[in-house]
Amino acid sequence: MSSNHSAPLAATLPKPSSPLVAICLLLVAMLSLQGGAALAKSLFPIVGPQGVTALRLGMGAIILLFYFRPWRLKISGGNFRALLIYGLALGCMNYVFYLSLRTVPLGIAVALEFTGPLAVAMFSSRRAIDFLWVILVVAGLYFLLPIGHGVSDVDLLGACYALIAGACWAVYIIFGKKAGSSYGPGTAALGSMIGALIFFPVGMIQAESSIFSMAVLPLGLAIALLSSAMPYSLEMMALTRLPAKTFGTLMSLEPAIAALSGIIFLGEELKAMQWLALAAIVVASAGSTLTMQRKAKIVPVEIKNTADRPS
Repeated sequence: MSSNHSAPLAATLPKPSSPLVAICLLLVAMLSLQGGAALAKSLFPIVGPQGVTALRLGMGAIILLFYFRPWRLKISGGNFRALLIYGLALGCMNYVFYLSLRTVPLGIAVALEFTGPLAVAMFSSRRAIDFLWVILVVAGLYFLLPIGHGVSDVDLLGACYALIAGACWAVYIIFGKKAGSSYGPGTAALGSMIGALIFFPVGMIQAESSIFSMAVLPLGLAIALLSSAMPYSLEMMALTRLPAKTFGTLMSLEPAIAALSGIIFLGEELKAMQWLALAAIVVASAGSTLTMQRKAKIVPVEIKNTADRPS
């Protein structure tokens, strides 16, 4: 999620010929990411969310390790504590997000998860206009969460899992930035390996059936490719042609794209009030990016990059 490990990869990719092409690539990246999440949810009846977590983390870590080959990188004063927390946050984020998808529609789960990076962005700025984005987020949460107003029928436990995933995403951003200063482009691969070492055996043990069957493994590989390799590569290509604020603003559309993916691939439906609540979070995310000060500690790219998260 941190952009600290993106420069070497971006340098090896061809630059899109125009900003319009870059925008299209970014939209395809988001569609790939949410398509991967929809495919992951479709596997729940077979191996459960825990089994999908094991597949996603295990295969994703292998792909990133082979791509970045961190053992060949020069490490400057390794901050292992930050790397360990980063990896733990990555694994926990995947685990609880997939648990939330068991009972919560994809679009709502992603919107609730977005509260994590939004909190990081707002706390790093603390300006008057940020109160507007806080109000929008609170309004969105009020109509998404089942808190007694009789509007939302979202499962409370699933919603809590999504919010925990958002908190993990916030920790992931903060410690990914710290670890990236020491481990550079190998941060993603090393963090993924740590997350996989912890949560792969947990997910494998809790899986509802074997995750090693030939009927499941190809789908697990597809989830890892759709959720990691493809969106990450396309995002890096888009970043070479788009300003950071444009990139971050477009990434704010992700909850809406997730909702559409849930409708198309999973047959999920959202009520009108839930769409309005989701729109409030999208506007808050885009607004916080557009109004972010240039010297903010967490820049839009570091907040919005989706390389290793499940949705």
